[in-house]
Amino acid sequence: MTSTEQLIAVRAVMGVAAAMTTPGSMALAFRLFGTEDLRVRAITLISTAGLVGLAIGPTLGGLVLAVAPWQVLLIANAPIAGLALLGIRLGIAADDASTLHREPVDFVGALLGTASIVLALMIPTLFVNAGAGSVWPWLAVLAAVGALTGFVLRERSARFPLLPLPLLAVPLVSSGLAFKAAAGLAVSGLSFLVTLQLQFAWGWPPALAAAGMLPQVAVLLASGRFVAPLVRRVGLGRAAWMSAAAVVLGLAVFALFGRFGYGAVVVALVLVAAGMRVVGVVAGTNVLNGLPPARTSIGAALVDTSSELATAIGIAAAGTILAALFAGNLGAAPWDPTQTGQFDTAVTVAGLALTALSAALVAFGIIRSR
Repeated sequence: MTSTEQLIAVRAVMGVAAAMTTPGSMALAFRLFGTEDLRVRAITLISTAGLVGLAIGPTLGGLVLAVAPWQVLLIANAPIAGLALLGIRLGIAADDASTLHREPVDFVGALLGTASIVLALMIPTLFVNAGAGSVWPWLAVLAAVGALTGFVLRERSARFPLLPLPLLAVPLVSSGLAFKAAAGLAVSGLSFLVTLQLQFAWGWPPALAAAGMLPQVAVLLASGRFVAPLVRRVGLGRAAWMSAAAVVLGLAVFALFGRFGYGAVVVALVLVAAGMRVVGVVAGTNVLNGLPPARTSIGAALVDTSSELATAIGIAAAGTILAALFAGNLGAAPWDPTQTGQFDTAVTVAGLALTALSAALVAFGIIRSR
């Protein structure tokens, strides 16, 4: 691989594969286990693999980059995928053909929905780079609104819609998706901002910056055993909003105090990891509990989509704010005092903006769950 275009193409294919694979694992938990306690334990195990990968990825990636080329990271998942394929073939019974859906794929809805998301993520960058006086950002806004309008009309009128919109009105579904999105937004924003601060503002080398994220990894690994007891003690609904609130609080701690030392960064990482550990399980369980058995697959896909979309929004929003408030190249060290002040201000503004948005999602989830 020798060009940016090739890298983007490979990552796009990997993203499609991940989008097809992830929801199936959660749906399997509901198909294979009949009680809420077993389902919570199964989803806890599933989310452990995903969250540990999310946490270990940047850490391991930083260590690998110190001794090997970045291309190695693209094939790191191949052995894991091979083990998963073997486990599915040997350990999962084949589906009953009579229970399978034969509905055609809504390609038009998929195209319109994808266009809406891509355009919405591009708009902030276009405004920063081209300015509000340029026609291109406004054309992107019009295109995004048009694509979103087309998507809604398509899903309301299609015989076999990609996303049956009435499902989003189910209280357990909308509240669970809100909690999951709040957590995804906070986690992505925190990871992005902490990584930049450790390396560029504080001058830590990649390997040391990767080690600096280890508190998050430790909490994710150690807290899994407490998820099911917490759910049994306080219930799914209360566990969902409590854990989502912990994630938001962690992001707020970093936004307000992260610049003053690594201790505040550790507190933020621990709070976000502990909250994410719980909300990743209970929010997904709530969503699937609110749907009929025949809709668990689309429910799992909605959970994954809400998290991935929030992750993209978090990174895009934080990156846009940094680009707007920081003059110069982030990677061009050393910075002068003015640039250091600009970076600190940008991190604070970005962190508080993401905190406010995450808090709004948590509030919405609490209201809907009642």
